Amino acid sequence: MSEDYRARRSVLYLPSSNERALEKAKTLPVDGLILDLEDAVAPDAKPAARDNACAAVASGDLGPREVTIRVNAIGTEWHDADLEAACGAGPDGIVVPKVGSADEVRSLVAAMERHGAPDHTWLWAMVETPAAVLDARAIATASDRLAVLVLGTNDLVKELRARFVPGRGPLLTSLSLVVLAARAAGVAVLDGVYNDVRDLEGFVLECRQGVDLGFDGKTLIHPDQVEPCNTAFAPSAAEVEEARGVVEAWTAAGGAGVVTHAGRMVEHLHVEVARRVLAMDDAVRPRS
Repeated sequence: MSEDYRARRSVLYLPSSNERALEKAKTLPVDGLILDLEDAVAPDAKPAARDNACAAVASGDLGPREVTIRVNAIGTEWHDADLEAACGAGPDGIVVPKVGSADEVRSLVAAMERHGAPDHTWLWAMVETPAAVLDARAIATASDRLAVLVLGTNDLVKELRARFVPGRGPLLTSLSLVVLAARAAGVAVLDGVYNDVRDLEGFVLECRQGVDLGFDGKTLIHPDQVEPCNTAFAPSAAEVEEARGVVEAWTAAGGAGVVTHAGRMVEHLHVEVARRVLAMDDAVRPRS
């Protein structure tokens, strides 16, 4: 695992029209923020929300967490102005909803370059439609500037004409396809939101499912979801201890061939997994 692993266990949507929410975000132990100009903002509040988001990024007051701005979708009346302003503010990422093709990715990246987006500003593409799911690998590999795929599960359920059910059975194929695409492309992938903010038990179960499916983290809609999400997506103490043991056994044997640790065979692939666990632990420990 690379030493430059970036934790994205918990990524919280915040309506940029809500200045109190932006202020509270400074104290949250969240790995990332999405300052939202889209769904969470009423049409008449969008210009002010745009200004608030850009000012929050420019202030540098949101701390070490990854800060992104979600613009309105391509083709909406706000998209062009949102994208230009976000590029000028220079957040860590620009989140674009309803990205549907590789061509749209290339068009977005070209627009970011025209608007002078700094090199550290990555594109995050939201996958929210059946067409995007089926083209997820093409989307993920369309540009080196694309760093993250984000599942928009609410829109995807609507587009599939499916139902919200415990266990997300109707979505499992789509979720797995997008994770496969992200891994093939070498980009990060974030799970969609959990809508019932009162149901923390159900939320934790869905976080664990996201971990099992291979997601890097989850997008959130409420501060109360941050801590349980961080716990779910971070390696446990037992996993860290096991990973250290695997790496130590491999190193002691000279780092070649096959060794035995705790009665189990260890090959290079197990060492890679162990090193990833240790890198995750190093990255998240200060805010865990």
